[in-house]
Amino acid sequence: MNSTATEGGLAPGVLDERSLVVVRLVQIAVMCVLSLTVVFGIFFLGCNLLIKSEGMIDFLVKDRRPSKDVETVIVGAY
Repeated sequence: MNSTATEGGLAPGVLDERSLVVVRLVQIAVMCVLSLTVVFGIFFLGCNLLIKSEGMIDFLVKDRRPSKDVETVIVGAY
C-alpha cells in the first residue's frame, strides 16, 4: 500500500488544502452578505431620512404662507 494514501484515498495535504479553500469561500460569502446588508441598510436609512426631511420642509412651507389679512392689505394698496 502507498504510504501517502489514507483511508479516504487522499493524502493529508490535499484534504487540508480543500478544507482551507472551503473555509475561505465560506468566509468570503459571509462577508459579501454582511457588506450588502450594511450597504442596503445605509441606503434605506438615508432614503427614509430624506423623505422625513422633505415632509418637514413641506410642513414649514405651509406654516410660512402669509395670512389672509396681509393679502387684503396688499390688494387694498393697489
